[in-house]
Amino acid sequence: MNKKKIINDPVYGFIAITNDLVFDVIQHPYFQRLRHIKQLGLTDFVYPGALHTRFHHALGAMHLMSKALDSLRTKGIEISNPEYEAAQLAILLHDIGHGPFSHALENTFFPTIKHESLSYLFIKDLNTHFDNRLDLALQIFRDSYSRKFFHQLVSSQLDIDRLDYLTRDSFFTGVKEGSISADRIISMMTIIKDELVIEEKGIYSIENFLQARRLMFWQVYLHKTSISAERILVNLMQRAHYLLKAGEKLICSESLTLLLSQEFTIDQFVNDRALRAAYGDLDDNDVWGAIKLWKNHSDFILSYLSTCLINRNLFKISLSTEAVKKDQLNLIKENICKTYNVLRTDSKFLFSVGSVTNEAYIADGNTINILLKTGKLIDIAEASDLSNIKAISKIVKKNYMCWPKNVSLI
Repeated sequence: MNKKKIINDPVYGFIAITNDLVFDVIQHPYFQRLRHIKQLGLTDFVYPGALHTRFHHALGAMHLMSKALDSLRTKGIEISNPEYEAAQLAILLHDIGHGPFSHALENTFFPTIKHESLSYLFIKDLNTHFDNRLDLALQIFRDSYSRKFFHQLVSSQLDIDRLDYLTRDSFFTGVKEGSISADRIISMMTIIKDELVIEEKGIYSIENFLQARRLMFWQVYLHKTSISAERILVNLMQRAHYLLKAGEKLICSESLTLLLSQEFTIDQFVNDRALRAAYGDLDDNDVWGAIKLWKNHSDFILSYLSTCLINRNLFKISLSTEAVKKDQLNLIKENICKTYNVLRTDSKFLFSVGSVTNEAYIADGNTINILLKTGKLIDIAEASDLSNIKAISKIVKKNYMCWPKNVSLI
């Protein structure tokens, strides 16, 4: 039996771990790996304090889940002890499938695989390890449990995940506009017909939550300098993948070598436990260690991109609502070839084009419902008297182009 533990969290203060199974899961290497994966990728290139990890976030989310379940119990919502434990485990493990640098490299290692799918596979492995004691947590995570509000607490428009990461990311970046009242929102939660809803008196807290999320996207998650840094990292990993496939030897960890050497499918992860174990051994340290070695590699592009990241010599970036024109792309490619004396086919590693979207509140059948005093349920976009809440409900898309600062566009 484990002793009851208390963890001092910089955001919430003391977090109590009173469940032995929860403690044992936290101690497992798959979960301890999250200590070495930064929550916000390369955002510390912009906000130096953004060094918190997925480990911090998972523990914080578990803490808020406990508060939410306790609050619901005080309102007469029946929650059994096994359900309480399973909900804690589901939110604790919801991000366990993240790879190095979180979202920054998600589509680089496995373009067709979402981290949620990998999280599910890791939870299944943990369930086997702990003699099927995570069965109910798995059901809640994949939304197959009969009481649907448990999954809504884990994943929805107003879930515990978002409540923690907005609070935590705002705290560590110092962006005060992203601060929310998580305690207030949790205290306003209730269950109607197995659905998670917010009592009418909490409407202003939800308005602030949506506003804060929108602002955090533009000021933090989609900050143009972060995009530039992440695109260099993506190009760097793609170059390493290209060189490994071409037979070039690269010095890096065994796990990184394996996962960069080919493109894997979800079926391979499902059927190959050794592959999952290799991925479960991979974190930010593997990537940074490789980058420090690769800056001296004979391949100019690999060396140049590695040096750019280490020295924070980032690409110039332009953001626009207009699409990048074809003649701009051709000009960039030509000037990169001239400036760096590289083949046109290799120029793609030295610039990046794409788009980012801000989806602060896209209901799409998954709304935040307000419980009016009359007993009627209504979507927050209709319940709010702020016109900008309706505006937030629209997807905002911006196109970007990144290129080396010494490459002219003329």
